[in-house]
Order: sequence, then C-alpha cells, then structure tokens
Amino acid sequence: MVLQRVVRAVIMGPPGSGKGTVSARITKSFGLKHLSSGDILRANINAKTELGLLTKSCIDQGQLVPDDVMSRLILSELRTIEQSGWLLDGFPRTVSQAEALDDVYTVDTVINLNVPFQTIRQRLTSRWTHLPSGRVYNIDFNPPKVAGLDDETGEPLIQRDDDKPETVTRRLKSYETQTEPVLEYYRSKGVLETFTGTETNKIWPHVEAFLHRKLSSINQRVA
Repeated sequence: MVLQRVVRAVIMGPPGSGKGTVSARITKSFGLKHLSSGDILRANINAKTELGLLTKSCIDQGQLVPDDVMSRLILSELRTIEQSGWLLDGFPRTVSQAEALDDVYTVDTVINLNVPFQTIRQRLTSRWTHLPSGRVYNIDFNPPKVAGLDDETGEPLIQRDDDKPETVTRRLKSYETQTEPVLEYYRSKGVLETFTGTETNKIWPHVEAFLHRKLSSINQRVA
C-alpha cells in the first residue's frame, strides 16, 4: 500500500481576487479541507468566545486582529483536523503569523493569486453580502436570483462597508503593504507559486495543473 502524505497548502491574494472560488474548486478536486480565517473568526464571534469578543472589538474599531490572537484561533482549529490535508485561506497575513504556523506545521505550497487592483476594485464594489451566512453575490457575474435578496433565505443583502469604493482602495493598499513580506518569506523558502490574471476561470486551469503535479511529486516521495 502506498501511503499518501497529508498535504498542507495556503492560498493568498488580495480581497476580491477569487480566493473563495479557487479554494472551493481545490477542495472539491483534491479533497483538502478549506479553512477560511473569516469563517473561523465569524464562528468565534457568533459563539461569543473570549477570542471572538476580542476579535469583534478590534474589527468594530477598524483595527487588525493581533497576530497572537489570529495564530491561536487558527492553530487551535488546525489541531482538530490533524490527519487531514488542508488549504488555509486568509492566514497567515503577516510574517509573524507565518512563523507561528511554521513552528507547528510544514507548508507544502503557497498559491498566490495575482489579480490587478483595478480588476478587484470593480469586482468588490459590485459585491453584496448576506450577513448571517457570509454568502456573497456580485451583480456583474454572480447576481442573486431576485435583486437584493439572498437565494436561500430571501433575506435582504447589504453592501458591506468593506466593499464601498473608498474602503476597497484602503484595504488593497493595506493588503499590499502587509502581505508583500509574507510572499517574500514563502518565496525564500521555495514554496510560493504565483498565478496572474484577471478572470478566475482562466487562472483556475493553471492552478489545477500545478496542484496535480505538486501532489503527485509529494506522493512519489512518500512512496
């Protein structure tokens, strides 16, 4: 019997770069568990855990969640799926977080979606959200069946403050400043793979082909 090694991956890209869509396709095609830092934060906020309340306070004030809080949240979640391959989305966002992750797990590959900021601005300002579930619609290419209403519940959609044009510009600049050192950190380790484009459907085949090669190579080493 050939043992398959557990594969651990990270996906990176600015807000609105298509990470959610690509992540969903990766989990479906390769069986990795998708862990979104946003989902984990929301779950902790909704459950009113100690870390969740601390996180909500930071977000309400427009501040970033401290590195140690984020690292504790994510690593705690990863410990519950030790035997599974996973894809981390939204973490690590700083070199400090990347180092905290490296202290516990070996990251096999980091997929970086490089989408022009102009494309992202157009995408994000067209985005509407169903807040209770986190479901996101885009009026340009993924509109709700009934304008302004969530497909599953019929509840109203809102445009989050995060998706308003002036906020989008600020978020993109912040992402660039904060994340470039993380990309450099993984580049220096030889695990960064960057995919450039403006359309998720055109980027995806390249990501898929790369992962087939990568996973095959990892499993051959195990065999």
